[in-house]
Amino acid sequence: MDPVITTDGLRGAERFEYWRSAVNDTFVPLRAEPAAAGGAPFRGRMRSVALGALRVTEISAGAHAVHRTPKLIAASGGAYFKLGLQLSGRCVLGQDGREVALAPGDLAIYDTSRPYSLSFAAHYRQLVVMLPQSLLPVPPAEIARATARPLSGRRGFGALAVPVLRQLPQRPEEFRGAAAHRLADTVADLVAGLVTERLADAVPPAESRGRALLVGVRAYIEEHLGDPGLGPEQVAAAHHISARYLHRLFQEEGGTVSGWIRHRRLEHCRRELRDPASRSRPVGAVAARWGLTDAANFSRAFRRAYGCSPSEYRAGPAAGPGAVAPS
Repeated sequence: MDPVITTDGLRGAERFEYWRSAVNDTFVPLRAEPAAAGGAPFRGRMRSVALGALRVTEISAGAHAVHRTPKLIAASGGAYFKLGLQLSGRCVLGQDGREVALAPGDLAIYDTSRPYSLSFAAHYRQLVVMLPQSLLPVPPAEIARATARPLSGRRGFGALAVPVLRQLPQRPEEFRGAAAHRLADTVADLVAGLVTERLADAVPPAESRGRALLVGVRAYIEEHLGDPGLGPEQVAAAHHISARYLHRLFQEEGGTVSGWIRHRRLEHCRRELRDPASRSRPVGAVAARWGLTDAANFSRAFRRAYGCSPSEYRAGPAAGPGAVAPS
């Protein structure tokens, strides 16, 4: 676990300047603004734990605001999703022309590659999970429909996720090496379930059939990734629809059927390659397990997606996933 960051022991204006620097180092570059003068002296405390590609941070701080601006995005990049779980106090999150007020027990997701703001009118506690966008098995175009919207922590995937998230900063010593990577994958899957559940709730009746069909199609693809012959025709036939209609469903989400199949196969390969329990399995066998039987094509596709060859990725345990979206 990283050392605890605290403003205790600092004086006056030094406190917020230190906090501003700590926030930028812990997350992505942000413009932090203190509360209006006249209130109690600012106090802040953070502690973080890295779990594979995830970073989980528990924050306790006084009133202030942070802004992710277009200028900061252009200068620093950073394709991450952040999930906030409000533990105490209140927060207002704004992104994509929407605002959501979070009370204790509420969750919300936001995207560091687009502008956002967070404001805290009084002392609060919040848990923030930051994960690379490529780690979520949900197209970015779909997640964009869920940003700055309330995600329930009291039912469905939220009820499962909240107890897990609360424990992450408390027990880091129990999850090291391969266990940390597996836990990161589990958390990413919970976040994906939370987002897709929210999107399903928000679908207008006229769109519900197409949305439900797309969910079923993606589930079918996930279950048949190991079949080298998996393609649009097979998927369409299994759902009694035309290939043309299937392509239209994916085009409406900004992607293609083949691109999604390739993305999910590569992501499963990436997960397996970084798992020490699979070290003895040849790279070609890992690829074949997920339907990628042409070793040369697999190596080229993996390098395009993650910036290195499968063997290089396996040899570098600290390597993180790339952020290439499926197409």
